[in-house]
Amino acid sequence: MAEETTGYQKSHLPVLYHEIILALHPFSPGHYVDGTVGAGGHAWGILDACKPEGRLLGLDVDPQALELANQRLSVFGERAMLIRASYATLSEQLRHLGWSGVQGIFLDLGASSMQFDSAERGFSFQNEGPLDMRFNPSQPTTAAELVNNLTEQKLADLLWFYGEEPASRRIAHEISLARPLLTTHQLADAVQRAVQKHRGHLHPATRTFQALRIAVNQELQSLEMVLPQSITALAPEGRLAVISFHSLEDRLVKQFFRRESRDCICPPEQPVCTCQHKASLVEITRHPISPTAAEIQSNPRARSAHLRIAEKI
Repeated sequence: MAEETTGYQKSHLPVLYHEIILALHPFSPGHYVDGTVGAGGHAWGILDACKPEGRLLGLDVDPQALELANQRLSVFGERAMLIRASYATLSEQLRHLGWSGVQGIFLDLGASSMQFDSAERGFSFQNEGPLDMRFNPSQPTTAAELVNNLTEQKLADLLWFYGEEPASRRIAHEISLARPLLTTHQLADAVQRAVQKHRGHLHPATRTFQALRIAVNQELQSLEMVLPQSITALAPEGRLAVISFHSLEDRLVKQFFRRESRDCICPPEQPVCTCQHKASLVEITRHPISPTAAEIQSNPRARSAHLRIAEKI
């Protein structure tokens, strides 16, 4: 790694940084996509590894993240192209660039440390701020709108489905009694009253905040949209690497990789194949890669990260 890269990375290593570079094995003059470029940490490593002629398209809906990424990746000049767009529009963005057959695609799902640490973004119950939770501040729906406008039943369903929250009904009932809730601390306090105790290392409001963030940003829907687009976009032997932090996301990625690595996806009880499905991927990781104990110690937020890698046939 170049000296300037080492200097930058001393201040902050993104989650599973070395594992991502190893998984994508970038080379020159390959083309790569970072669909969640954030502050540019993983993108830096990819661009450094594919020099002198490799290029990277970085996508993000968060204007603050793109501003940081632009500053940090400016050293790579025109090799780094950053666009404010969702990774769900991957095919459209590649078509505009005239790119086809890219060598690697990377997705780091969920909110970034930068977003969690910005109180005004409303992602964390640890900081007092408005109930916002939008990756894209231009989109209309905020967490406050869901919390205050959904019926108690629909709110309970949301917490159960997106947060896998076992106390979803109690929490939704307590929220309905306390409405309107406009700040992160108001919501966290309502959840704590409903649950009344911590669950190991998890704060009682963890799953509630996670569920609302996923719903606000339609994260599962976007993931379902980008996965098939990624297969189309990859060149043969190109790789797709996905870091997830939530069991629902990891399950979606796992099931997609498993299905697309099989020639037949007919029901097991069906004696003759009629689906005409052909495998398009090879699973590089049958089991997800997790951070080391040392990484978790230096960055506790990495503890729930799971990396899955697949290669296009």
